[in-house]
Amino acid sequence: MIRNAHLRPPRRTSVRGLLSRSLVLAGLVALTLVTAFPVLVVIIGAFSPEVDVISAPPTLLPSRFTLDNFVELAERIPLLQEGWNSVLFAGMVTASSLMFNALAAYALARIDFRGRSVIFTILVATMMIPFQALLVPIYQIASDLGWVNTLAGLVIPRAADVAGIFLLRQFFVSLPRDLDSAARIDGAGEFRIFWSIVLPNAKPALLTMALFNFVGNWNDLLWPLIMTNDAAVRPLTAGLALLTGSATGVAPYSVLMAGSLVAILPLLIIYLLIQRRFIESVAMTGLKG
Repeated sequence: MIRNAHLRPPRRTSVRGLLSRSLVLAGLVALTLVTAFPVLVVIIGAFSPEVDVISAPPTLLPSRFTLDNFVELAERIPLLQEGWNSVLFAGMVTASSLMFNALAAYALARIDFRGRSVIFTILVATMMIPFQALLVPIYQIASDLGWVNTLAGLVIPRAADVAGIFLLRQFFVSLPRDLDSAARIDGAGEFRIFWSIVLPNAKPALLTMALFNFVGNWNDLLWPLIMTNDAAVRPLTAGLALLTGSATGVAPYSVLMAGSLVAILPLLIIYLLIQRRFIESVAMTGLKG
């Protein structure tokens, strides 16, 4: 009887199951199109003449493709300089956050000391305070230190964040404690354990935090707009925001779309390059050691 059960032909997929899968697939395709449609409009508008962008009724396909919008964009703002400033700002904040967040998270997750739970509770509670409420005192401190309109003023106040500490702390807690005990028996100190054991096993969480941190700071507008007034240190997002009220007049919509495309293109390239690794990291972050 057991052998005959193994020789039975597999059941055919029911019509109801096939229909449900088709509906799910159709829903995902529709959701993808709705989500990607604004990006598609920006891409097409960036290569379209202004008359096509503001035409009524709107047209999806332009009458002709042109690069004049990018030329005018480069004439209105120092595109390469501000783009490089964005790379420095987002990259340096991400690198410093990885270091400081990881160190703080390791101390809160793997080192037993008096008051650890109280400190962690206070840190989590500060996540409830909106950044706008802290903007004035942070700006005042930066101004007193002479950091206004400098790269240090942009980066140092963002060098660590509670959300990153919380994410890494939760991941570090899930790692087996036996790894630490074995390393201490071999004579390893805390920093050696942190660097050689904990960090290599926390690559999924580190990659997840790094990507979110880089994207968030690349797209940030409020802090760079307040801290900078010179194109030599101004990031690209702040430069694009000033296009709507620049001294040369309000920029056409097609030029604004060209600027938007320039701003999102690096992020799209980065995501396409690491999307598989990022999805694996998000999935593994929820697994226990």
